[in-house]
Amino acid sequence: MNRIVRLPVMAALLCTALFFTTGCNRLKARDQLNKGVNAFKTARYEEAIDHFQQAVALDPTLPMARLYLATAYSQQVVPNLQTPDNLKDAQLAIQNFQMVLEKDPQNVSALKGIAALYLNIQNFDQAKAYQNKVIAVDPNDAAAYYTIGVIDWTLAYKNAIPVRQSFGLHDNGDPIKDKKACEALAEKNTPIIQEGLDELTKATQLKENYDDAMAYINLLYRRKADTECGNDDARKADIATADDWVQKAMAARKANQIKANQNAPKGIVLGK
Repeated sequence: MNRIVRLPVMAALLCTALFFTTGCNRLKARDQLNKGVNAFKTARYEEAIDHFQQAVALDPTLPMARLYLATAYSQQVVPNLQTPDNLKDAQLAIQNFQMVLEKDPQNVSALKGIAALYLNIQNFDQAKAYQNKVIAVDPNDAAAYYTIGVIDWTLAYKNAIPVRQSFGLHDNGDPIKDKKACEALAEKNTPIIQEGLDELTKATQLKENYDDAMAYINLLYRRKADTECGNDDARKADIATADDWVQKAMAARKANQIKANQNAPKGIVLGK
């Protein structure tokens, strides 16, 4: 009889111990999370990573811990550096962002984080793919369209400059007179340029006075001029359109600066 009574008592004690252990771990996890945030704010990223790792280990359900861990890893990544250590940090960040997406597939912060990492390690196809996932979640995200446009300009530039240099041409808008070389470049760059112009135009429609997007529209029209093989009027029209966008970008930048100055905190004005 005593054994029968003792069993539910022991079960209750075990449940109580488990409850307190779980609760204690959650408290410890939150403490580690707070310590990680403080370290992150002062750019002590390795320390922040350690705290966030402990927070995740203590409480895998803790909101934001995995996202913060991925973000801390991403801060270690140096843009355009293709060393094994840098690529390893990028992959660790991507893996942790992916874990966030497994639970929340529409987490825009994680999607943007992965897109930025792929851009930093020059995996342009994946960077564009993840920016398109951002757009699928938020079609009004002007920065996502802008970033795709910048990637397209980068790719078009990388294609064009070696061809121009092979004929001793500076990047000054002069035509590529070798028809075969020009047509090969046009075949490669035309779809990239068109996509970039479409994306950047969308960005300017979504964000008023988006001067950076306007500047890249200018740059893409200069790349478009490379592809107007033997059509000098079209080439000159592209250059003229590019110049127009330079003026638009400058005007937008000036308007943004005026607005920023107007919104800046005013100093204390002493009474006369």
